[in-house]
Formats: sequence, C-alpha cells, structure tokens
Amino acid sequence: MLFLTFFLGVILNSLGYIPPGNINLTVVQLTITRGIKQALYFIAAFSVIEVLFTFGVMRFVQWLSSEIEFDNYIDGVMIVLFLVLGITTWRSRKEMPKTDYSNKDSIRYGMLLGVLNPMQIPFWLFVGTYLISHEWIDIGYVSLSVFSIGSGIGAGLALYGFARFAQYIQTKFTLTTYVVNKAIAGLFFALSAYHIFKLIYIHFIK
Repeated sequence: MLFLTFFLGVILNSLGYIPPGNINLTVVQLTITRGIKQALYFIAAFSVIEVLFTFGVMRFVQWLSSEIEFDNYIDGVMIVLFLVLGITTWRSRKEMPKTDYSNKDSIRYGMLLGVLNPMQIPFWLFVGTYLISHEWIDIGYVSLSVFSIGSGIGAGLALYGFARFAQYIQTKFTLTTYVVNKAIAGLFFALSAYHIFKLIYIHFIK
C-alpha cells in the first residue's frame, strides 16, 4: 500500500509540473543562462521544499477546499507573482551573464520558489480530494509522508526533464541570454494576463 502511495506521489506531481508555470520556466531559464549545474541545485532545493509543501496542503486539503472563493485568491497571487517574475526577467535581459555563480544562490532561489508556489495549491486540492475520497491514500502521517516524498521526487524528475530539454535546445540553437530572458519574460506576462482575464470573465462576464 505504501509503495502505491509513493508511486502515486511521483507520477501525479510529475504530471503536475508539465504545464508551463513559474517553476519549470525558471528551470529552463537557469539552465540556459547559468548552466545545468545551477539548475540542478535549484531543482534539489525546490524538491525538498515540495515535500513539505505537499504534506501541508494534503494534510489540510478539506479545510482549504472549504475556504470561500479560494480560487480567486490564488489567481490574485499568481497575477502578482508572474508580473514580478516577468518584470525581473525583462529587466535582466541585457545584463552580461556571469561566468561563475554561487551554489548557495541557486539553493536559496529554489527554496524561495518552493515556498512561493501557489500554482500547486489548486492542483493538490483537486487531486488530494479525489485520492482521499476514493481511499487511494489516507491522511495518516506515515502515508502522507511517503506520498509527499514521492511528490518531491516527482517534481524533481519533471524539472530535471525540463533542464535537460533546455540544455538540448541550447546545443542545437544559438540562444543568447537576451533572447532567453526576453522569451521567458513574455511567457510570464502572458500567464499573468491569463489569470487577469480569468478573473474578469468570472466576475464581470460569466
């Protein structure tokens, strides 16, 4: 049973990080602008925080799902987060890339985005409610701990795939820091705009 719980954590969270978001886009950016080594430090730190993040959300999934208009708060946070990331990336597009980066910086960055990861809350609210209601996992500490560890590994594997893909693309095409940062910033702004239009549609059109 615990093996199935672990396997579900790995598979489900791997799938959760496939759609474009602030985390996988950051991994792509780090890989191309700073190198695969710094991206791996980021992924390792992020995955550790993801274990704790998943455990917390899954532990209180029923309480969180009962919050009034909880999705609206998430959309609001995502708008601000994507705008900040987009502006920061856009402003750094013309900066000359360093030849050496601190491993601690990548680790701290991974831990920071692991904490500021509201995009995964709706995902785990939906998935967690389904898994618990169908008794695929229980909310005991041992079961949730195993599931959360699997979740962290799943996130790490998915992000590692993005890092390797970015490295492959970089070897096939000449991608400058300017081009990469400009493209990533554009994607962040697009994702922010999506959440803005989503709120407008829900509150003023629907």
